[in-house]
Order: sequence, then structure tokens, then C-alpha cells
Amino acid sequence: QVQLVESGGGLVQAGGSLRLSCAASGRTFSDYGMGWFRQVPGKERDFVAAITWSGVNTLYADSVKGRFTISRDNAKKTVYLQMNSLKPEDTAVYYCAAGSNSRMVYRQNYKYWGQGTQVTVSS
Repeated sequence: QVQLVESGGGLVQAGGSLRLSCAASGRTFSDYGMGWFRQVPGKERDFVAAITWSGVNTLYADSVKGRFTISRDNAKKTVYLQMNSLKPEDTAVYYCAAGSNSRMVYRQNYKYWGQGTQVTVSS
């Protein structure tokens, strides 16, 4: 069992930066691949970024590549999403998730989800 709690969301101007954190509880955090997804009202939850259990491999959606960086600290049981050069279209609720270390772009491969944190980017 893994519980996930996101933090770090807020309101920022376009071009600014935010760092999201996702703190996990449970003994097996380091076994899981971790992902970030985002959702706007009326739309599906979309993949943003993922990182394998070791932190060696990362994946990014094309829309955030070069602007966002995912990382993890297994000793602290925390995964991070550094978001730079934010755009209004990045506005969404951001969710972290724990699951498989393969096919990480697919929501169905994640077993545990956080409650989400709101990110709002003003133009």
C-alpha cells in the first residue's frame, strides 16, 4: 500500500516556475515507477512525465519536454516535478501516481494516486 500527497501547486505568471512534490508513505516506494498526470475540467487525465524506480529512465509528454524535469529521492520517498517556462495551457490539477516501471504513459498502469494539486498559470 502506498499513499501519495502532492504539494507545491499555486498561481504563477506565464514564464515562471513551480516545483511540485509528491510524498509517499509505505515501505515499497522504491519498487514503483512514478508518474505525473494533469487534468482540466471536462477532459481526460493526461500523461506529463514518468520516472522508473531507479531514477535512471524518464519519459515526458511532448508538450512539456525541455521545460519540465521529473526526479525522485527514494530515501525521502518523494518524487518531484520541476516546471519551468510555464504557459497558460499548463493550467490543470496535477496528480502523482505510483505503478509499473513499464508502459508508463498509460494511466491504467498506475495503482496508487494522490489527491492532486492545482497549478494555475496566468497570462
